Amino acid sequence: MIKYLRVALFATACGLLPFSASAAQATKADAEGIVQKAAAFATKNGEDKLVAEVNKKDGPFNQGDLYVVVFDKTGTVLAHPVTPALVGKNQVAEPDADGKLFRKEIVDVADKQGSGWVNYKYKNPTNGEVQAKTSYVKKQGALIIIAGAYVK
Repeated sequence: MIKYLRVALFATACGLLPFSASAAQATKADAEGIVQKAAAFATKNGEDKLVAEVNKKDGPFNQGDLYVVVFDKTGTVLAHPVTPALVGKNQVAEPDADGKLFRKEIVDVADKQGSGWVNYKYKNPTNGEVQAKTSYVKKQGALIIIAGAYVK
């Protein structure tokens, strides 16, 4: 076993095996999956318990650059594990770096379609850079559940 680990480490160091910090970057499938997990949690345990769980910095709905955010039907933030200062704020009229009112679009997609994808620019908490992001949005009772993946 130790021999295998030494060979693997040597191969990685020499560039023979891929290793990248971005290898752990969330995908669209990850984003949709965690939203579905959050929706199932809300169905089983109630919306208030979901909001409480999502607000936990070290909770099950915060996994680095993959995390759930919960809005009410107007776009007011009810839960945000990465930036808790946003809780209670409604920023639907505030654009992203390109001027897109993405939060308004999130509310509209949830209201009109029930679920779907929204593309925008947002600060990545793992590297501090503003990057392209696509988020899966799902209406769940009185909540809008959101999670996204940063696009390379």
